[in-house]
Amino acid sequence: MALPLITLPLVELHLHIEGTLEPELIFDLAARNEVTLPWASLDELRAQYEFADLSSFLDLYYRNLDVVRQRVDFADLTRAYLKRAAAGGVRHAEIFFDPQAHTSRGIPLAIALGGVHDALANSVAEFGLSTKLIVTFLRDRPASEALEILQQILAGDVSIDGIGLDSAEVGYPPSLFIEVFSLARANGLHLVAHAGEEGPPAYVWEALDLLQVERVDHGIRSLEDDALVERLVADRIPLTVCPLSNVRLRVIDTLADHPLLGMLERGLLVTINSDDPAYFGGYVDDNVAALTAEFALDAAQLALLARNGIEASFLAAAEKAVLNAEVDVWLQSQSR
Repeated sequence: MALPLITLPLVELHLHIEGTLEPELIFDLAARNEVTLPWASLDELRAQYEFADLSSFLDLYYRNLDVVRQRVDFADLTRAYLKRAAAGGVRHAEIFFDPQAHTSRGIPLAIALGGVHDALANSVAEFGLSTKLIVTFLRDRPASEALEILQQILAGDVSIDGIGLDSAEVGYPPSLFIEVFSLARANGLHLVAHAGEEGPPAYVWEALDLLQVERVDHGIRSLEDDALVERLVADRIPLTVCPLSNVRLRVIDTLADHPLLGMLERGLLVTINSDDPAYFGGYVDDNVAALTAEFALDAAQLALLARNGIEASFLAAAEKAVLNAEVDVWLQSQSR
């Protein structure tokens, strides 16, 4: 009798909910909200998904968001991700949400944030997937705007678990956002930031020393600075790496060139994530599958990556123990 397939339990820590907006949902929401799209078909829209760099990706990303307008739209967007993630083995996700991507186009904060929260509130019951919500601020917009939005959220009805920093990195160092992160820290929120993707290792140092982040999102350029690598290893600072994203945004030429194995060999706490999966060719399980095929990862290496995600999460110790036990079961299943 064949044993049932046991899926490797995954934790996703670097996922922009806006980046899960699939072409099919774009057309559905456009019809719901009577938005005229510049593309006549799904194929024509999909043809736009070849990016020269981060800027070309962001242009399409923000244009597509125009169809997301009502609270139910944000809930449907979030629920679609949760359903797909659960099918791929994700057991816990810490989801990024960009309020300024919506308030800047006239969508009230309460509608956007409330819709995401509506879906997350039912995620365990509906999909068996626990979640945390991290509000991320666009570093290419004024820090004063981020501070004002954070103050609104702290005074509002929807609780969040942390804050982050994302969008165009070069020219917008973490040091611009010290006051924002200080307020978040004073209110007990977790702290993360994108650094060392396009930006230099100096941005990672700033994120650690000035913002006091607990995780660095991306961080692959940290490898250019040996002292920084030593710091990250010694302090067990997680790097939430997004391999397919790195390739699609030309940060790395091909998946074969990805430094994942070297990062693990140097003792870095690396986790695998999907970033903006609707745009970059795959969800977190797709990233794991692509890495497995490219580097012939064995069961022990895959289990290590899964455990890294669990360790790097903001789950309580007891919750981490449950997920680690699931990894044990998966690992045992691979030796039968």
